[in-house]
Amino acid sequence: MSIKHPIIAITGSSGAGTTSVMRTFEQIFRREGVDAAFLEGDSFHRYDRAEMKQKMAEELARGNQHFSHFGPEANLFRELADLFRIYAETGRGKRRKYLHDEEEAKPHGQKPGTFTAWEDLPADTDLLFYEGLHGAVVTEEANVAQHVDLLIGVVPVINLEWIQKLQRDQKMRGYSTEAVTDTILRRMNDYVHYICPQFAHTHVNFQRVPIVDTSNPFIARFIPTPEESMLVIRFANPRGIDFPYLLSMMNGSFMSRANTIVCPGGKMDLAMQLIFTPMIWRLIERRKQVMAS
Repeated sequence: MSIKHPIIAITGSSGAGTTSVMRTFEQIFRREGVDAAFLEGDSFHRYDRAEMKQKMAEELARGNQHFSHFGPEANLFRELADLFRIYAETGRGKRRKYLHDEEEAKPHGQKPGTFTAWEDLPADTDLLFYEGLHGAVVTEEANVAQHVDLLIGVVPVINLEWIQKLQRDQKMRGYSTEAVTDTILRRMNDYVHYICPQFAHTHVNFQRVPIVDTSNPFIARFIPTPEESMLVIRFANPRGIDFPYLLSMMNGSFMSRANTIVCPGGKMDLAMQLIFTPMIWRLIERRKQVMAS
């Protein structure tokens, strides 16, 4: 953790909605004049798309049916932890991009599913912003969570998470239901051991809970809308949180525990704006004071 060079991380599983949360933070940064360096979690996968396909086939041939993007064998956990540490100390570091599709790959003259070359982070940024699968991962070899100043989990209930992944992968990537189901099953061991434990380290968790039937996510035709959901917001440390103000600003909200607000799902963007804008102010103000002295 660092006063001079703070780090904000959004962590959540594939299909959890972390990309949408990132857009909310982009709005806050733009409005508040915060110069952030952005880091994508997919860029710390160990293998590109072709290499991953080959590695997965090799692992299956060996009888390993749990090799996945969620686990340490397929990711650069130590390198991610090192980058966070270096940025916290110096405000420097290196990043690359994973090119998901033709639109992202074309400007680089590369194929989709490949990585760009490593390059320096922009100089003199106010903070580092990470969005991806492993912003709070802790293993025997790497502790990413310890370097993050504001750590946010995005965690739909699992049936909703699966519906979102199924719909996204089918419509945007052309995968069949069977292929996406196989991916979910293959990732389950790593999901339990490397995704779920992260949410014990987060400072704030956002969990979307549908209020419509999602009993069988594999036949669901539509993703439940925000209006068909409730949002559970849990604060690891409620000290200093102005709960009466938050409740007054979000109609239909209530507290289910001393550290937990429940609000209508359609108010997720508003809730994030209200909660995180003051937190970002504090990080930036502390940084300015230290830099000035």
